[in-house]
Amino acid sequence: MSTMPEPIVHLIDDDEAIRTSVAFVLEMNDLPARTYASALEFLEVVDSLRSGCIVTDVRMPEMSGLDLVRRLKERGVTLPVVVITGHGDVPLAVEAMRAGVIDFIEKPFDDEVLLRSIRMALDAKAESDVHAQERARFEAVLATLSGRETEVLRGVVAGKMNKVIAYELGISQRTVEVYRANVMSKTHANGLSELVRIALLAGFA
Repeated sequence: MSTMPEPIVHLIDDDEAIRTSVAFVLEMNDLPARTYASALEFLEVVDSLRSGCIVTDVRMPEMSGLDLVRRLKERGVTLPVVVITGHGDVPLAVEAMRAGVIDFIEKPFDDEVLLRSIRMALDAKAESDVHAQERARFEAVLATLSGRETEVLRGVVAGKMNKVIAYELGISQRTVEVYRANVMSKTHANGLSELVRIALLAGFA
């Protein structure tokens, strides 16, 4: 009787220190890991993989994490992907989620946040259930936003700066900042990347 191969976390990051530290955290939590210094290195072996998930940085030389996601899609690779993004890379993370990644987390991240995303990715049903619950909760929260708050949130998710949103809506930049703060408070988002993630999971963008 054949058994399914043990799921492996495939970690792709050009920063050796991050590869080493994250791999250690995964191994300590009974999550076998393989590391790759580049997307190209990973692509050399991806066709032989049958189980597990992919964790990739967004900004890397030669091929970005976003380009990797697109390449995987072209090849028909269905392993779930979690993207790690640096501060300021939220528009890239939005693109990645639209391209089909399971989740994205922002550096510096808490180990538990990463582990939760990876476990969710490894368990397709759990991922589906958790996302469904989160989506319902986020939809309910976003429904409480005022019209102006909703417009400001749309601008934020689109990656626009406050002054651009202010110009487009015909209000002051300070007013945009107030609406944005209100949205952060109502959604309990800890930062911009989490706010965008909430909006995307709720089908807002």
